[in-house]
Amino acid sequence: MGRKSAKIATRKGAADKAKSRVYSKALHDVAIAIKSGGGDPATNFLLKIALDRCRKFNVPKDNIDRAIKKGLGRDSDGYQDINYEGYGPSGVAIFIEASTNNIVRTVANIRSYFKKSNGSLGKDGCLQFVFDRKAVFTIPQGELDEDDFTLEMIDVGAEDIDLEEGVFEVIGPMDSFGEIQSKLQQLCVTPEEAGLERIPTNYKAVDGEESMEQLEKLIGLLEDDEDVVSVYHNIEA
Repeated sequence: MGRKSAKIATRKGAADKAKSRVYSKALHDVAIAIKSGGGDPATNFLLKIALDRCRKFNVPKDNIDRAIKKGLGRDSDGYQDINYEGYGPSGVAIFIEASTNNIVRTVANIRSYFKKSNGSLGKDGCLQFVFDRKAVFTIPQGELDEDDFTLEMIDVGAEDIDLEEGVFEVIGPMDSFGEIQSKLQQLCVTPEEAGLERIPTNYKAVDGEESMEQLEKLIGLLEDDEDVVSVYHNIEA
């Protein structure tokens, strides 16, 4: 399948930073789910998944309540979602999703990370042909039959269904999200994760160990930034 995620945490304090990133992503998903589908998890499938993930990772209730208020527009503190695109060493494409209440601060920080790592921040849209926005679902297999479930997913538009270590990953076009979601509800299947992600259309080989070290540094700096929600890249495995 080749889906890549940038989950690099090798420096001192990495465990705490990783937990903070998990919290930030889970809470951001709560706010986004509410903005798109309302504040009732009984009728908002994405919100139910986001809240389940918060509970799974023991996100404090106060944090969840603030995310809910943010989603409802009661406590947004001027936050807005914004994307950044650029290139790292060896021409690797880097796509960043952020949520910030201070764009000047955020763009200055992100530009500095690229500069420190021998990369460059690009113009909006420069990676439009490098990443596709896809519907992505992560689903525990449980009692699901692999062949039957695969056919069910193909029938509602899924393009890629992989089963690895007891977990299905289902990927489809962005506009298939609703149909896949509805089918899962009909099957009484609750995903561990569901959302729209950016999947590379092509991959870039990294030239040498030094370039890889610089890329790891860049991805680490980006992921450690409190305004960054997700980082995508097209590094060839």
